[in-house]
Amino acid sequence: MRLAALSVVISLLPQVGLAECGGEFSNFVRGLKSEAISRGHAQKRVDTFFATVQQDKKVLKADRSQGVFKKSFIDFSQAVISKNRIQNGQANAKKHAKTFQRVAADYGVSPGVLLAFWALETDYGAVQGDFNTLNSLVTLAHDCRRPELFRPQIFAALELYQLGNFDPARTKGAWAGEIGMVQMLPEDILRNGVDGDGDGKVSLKTSAPDALMSGGRMLRSLGWRAGEPWLQEIVVPSGLDWSKTGLERALPVRDWQAMGVRARDGALATGLTGSILLPMGRKGPAFMAYPNFHVYFEWNKSFVYVTTAAYFATRLEGAPVYDPGKPDPALSDADMKALQKKLAKRGYDVGKIDGILGKLTRDAVQKEQVRLGLPADAWPTKELLGRI
Repeated sequence: MRLAALSVVISLLPQVGLAECGGEFSNFVRGLKSEAISRGHAQKRVDTFFATVQQDKKVLKADRSQGVFKKSFIDFSQAVISKNRIQNGQANAKKHAKTFQRVAADYGVSPGVLLAFWALETDYGAVQGDFNTLNSLVTLAHDCRRPELFRPQIFAALELYQLGNFDPARTKGAWAGEIGMVQMLPEDILRNGVDGDGDGKVSLKTSAPDALMSGGRMLRSLGWRAGEPWLQEIVVPSGLDWSKTGLERALPVRDWQAMGVRARDGALATGLTGSILLPMGRKGPAFMAYPNFHVYFEWNKSFVYVTTAAYFATRLEGAPVYDPGKPDPALSDADMKALQKKLAKRGYDVGKIDGILGKLTRDAVQKEQVRLGLPADAWPTKELLGRI
């Protein structure tokens, strides 16, 4: 699930027949080999690295079948945060306490944050994926949906191969090319891989200390702020100006407090700014999203996944089960797509018409709610659909 927002600009060298994506797969691979040689890699190493590569149709199918993100926050979080995962998280926190202490000291990342990723990505290392990583990366780079993300990963994997940390024929992981217990892409491993257990290798598949230290270092590189919270459940007054809510509208937490917002458990971090997050509208769960919450979107772009991972991290550190409230029913897939089409016709950028309530669709919904005089909580309803 880990599809990071890698701000990588591809530098394409002027090679004859070098295509960024598409075309015959064999020609595409020849172009990759030519570019690898232009980058200074020896012909023999390049030939060996690409010797077994082949297109994997199952990867393309997986990339186009991410229906799990169409679930609401309540449905998704209740499905993936199980009693067993919480108990295993607590057990792993004790088992790897020294490593988590090092992560906190070196990178400022709290144990619950990495435990939640570890759980959701691979069930604490038990399910790391069975896709050949090189096949996945080349297949996705050849496909023209997101070549700017996956093409650089191929050359990063080649660098790992040169270092002895990648086997093109045997290295396996998730369908999108992530490797190891916390699912990191090859570029992430090159930049942030840490030998946490001191054996001289960075082994994210077999070494929990390596995976956790590397994950912590990566989060810091993405902007994690040491010692600060990321998400906290709150209670909001019924008369709040809902148009002020949403991740794009941050205010000093003291200002929210003055409006009647309070922590459901504990105290708000009044020295920080925060945004009010209503994943299922004003009638559902409510959270204060602090600056660190935004770093989650550098790990994964799915709103539902990110919110669940951040909330799960708080649970693993002792937060109570959230109050689900009584939100209005989520729109069906067909209704959500119909809403996205209507919003697009009104000039809003909602991205792909995919039935997923992502950030762009939420922003458009909130603006339409303001225009129509509805409570602007960014949660789409049948009433909204009927009035646009």
